[in-house]
Amino acid sequence: MAIKIEMLRCFRAVAELGSLAAAADHLGRTPSAVSMMLRQFEDHIGAPLFESGRKSRLTRLGEMIRVEASRELAHFDRTIANIEGLSRAQAGHVRIAVTPSVAQVILPAILRQFSTAHPGVRIDMRDTDSATIQQDLLAERADIGLATLPALPGFERHLLFSDRFGVVCPSGHPLARNWSELTWTDLDGVDFITNGLCALIEDEGFHPIREASRLNVVNTTSILGLVRAGMGITILPELAVMPEFLDLEFLPLADTNIRREVWMATPPDTALTPAARALAEVIRTADIRKLHP
Repeated sequence: MAIKIEMLRCFRAVAELGSLAAAADHLGRTPSAVSMMLRQFEDHIGAPLFESGRKSRLTRLGEMIRVEASRELAHFDRTIANIEGLSRAQAGHVRIAVTPSVAQVILPAILRQFSTAHPGVRIDMRDTDSATIQQDLLAERADIGLATLPALPGFERHLLFSDRFGVVCPSGHPLARNWSELTWTDLDGVDFITNGLCALIEDEGFHPIREASRLNVVNTTSILGLVRAGMGITILPELAVMPEFLDLEFLPLADTNIRREVWMATPPDTALTPAARALAEVIRTADIRKLHP
């Protein structure tokens, strides 16, 4: 007969509590059941574990086995706890790739809520541009992607929100004085900084402005820094211009109805870990309007 984990539990309980009755009460079993389990264990060992029938004192072999049994039971219990934690999304690891503006405005409240409910889950968040996020998803470097993403084969997609595009320029820039009366042609000759999202704007009047740009920047923080430094103006979604940027103006585009759409993309639920699935559900059901008016 093989040694079973319950044999070790019964033996440890009797050894620590000093009697069959106390061990049986602790384990929620009858004294006869505990006695039978000990007898089977000793038969397998081929030697007595206690010096007398009262089970109050271990043999030298019994003491050595008690140490090993306690170590193995502690390891087993930790393993079971880890397995249950993973299955209940109380442990694990989630990799999320997200654009900087979404990371700054949308995610803080969502991650705070998730971390409160799932304190044992570790989250690795990478903020980068939409093209890199798409690559991370396809290369399985991210479990969840939040960005402007096309439909990807093998991935599920959920629209989180959309926001309008606008020209971003320093406060006091000539464009800001009478912007509502201006058109694309008024941007001719103005230093323009292009970025990846400019490709979403298909208006013919914008094409010459984009083609004339001598500076293309990917990172949103870098773009805003360059605009603040007077290197040029740019076009970004409204969410990208944080309220604390008091020295910048966001001028909504009047010539186009196009909006930036932010999607959550994930593999199918069956391919996600419970922790990643739980975080995706929190994001999916969040009231984005409260986070981003």
